[in-house]
Amino acid sequence: MTKWVRFRANGAIGFGTIAQSDIAVHDGEMFGANKPTGQTLQLGDVELLAPCAPAKIIGLWNNFHALAAKLNQSVPPEPLYFLKATTSVAAHGAVVDRPASYDGKVVYEGELGVVIGKECRGVSEADTASHIFGYTCVNDITAADILNRDPSFPQWSRAKSFDGFGPFGPAIVTGLDPATLSIRTILNGAERQNYPVADMIFSPARLVSLISRDMTLEPGDLICCGTSVGVGVMKEPVNSVTIAIEGIGELHNEFRQTVKA
Repeated sequence: MTKWVRFRANGAIGFGTIAQSDIAVHDGEMFGANKPTGQTLQLGDVELLAPCAPAKIIGLWNNFHALAAKLNQSVPPEPLYFLKATTSVAAHGAVVDRPASYDGKVVYEGELGVVIGKECRGVSEADTASHIFGYTCVNDITAADILNRDPSFPQWSRAKSFDGFGPFGPAIVTGLDPATLSIRTILNGAERQNYPVADMIFSPARLVSLISRDMTLEPGDLICCGTSVGVGVMKEPVNSVTIAIEGIGELHNEFRQTVKA
């Protein structure tokens, strides 16, 4: 497995692979030709950014059997998805503030993220391995009260696209079998979610194949695979949220209730 990160150091943005606290800096393109420069940086000496800059963020609804059963939802015959604004992206360690325009419930959703590495259009499930670059941790933060506020139009994209509502990272990990993974969410020190990827209705490979029949997926695009049971409201003045996936790492962020002026 290889862990890829993107960072800012001395005013410049770079990328590389990380082992423990060392970053081996690379030259070229993360999703194309690249090679190590020989330079090594200490993790503590750089600012970690979101590990890529997706042109599209795609989120899934009702993609786990356990949550579908709890909510008495039928198993969908095809993926149910929405688009999330790229301006919602936040990095590992970022502080996310409650939007000034919204005073309702804000919930965390710990998820597995799939990062595309090669242009993907109408690919078969068997061929998706060569198009998936790797996997990452996602917190698909949601303004829950907006979703169904207007009975004539579910507002998925709006509820999930406020600035900062799309933290992911800290790394993209390659060479990983997602079927063996579990996603944990820890809110203010208490575990709130712990569920297996194997319970997905549509596996990561199946999602990539089916979505690529609808739209071209490009290098860096992020698919958030949906969440399962345990989603909850962030109620404290300052909420510490960790999305932990063994083999990938831990995504840490804070959500603050203080409304910006």
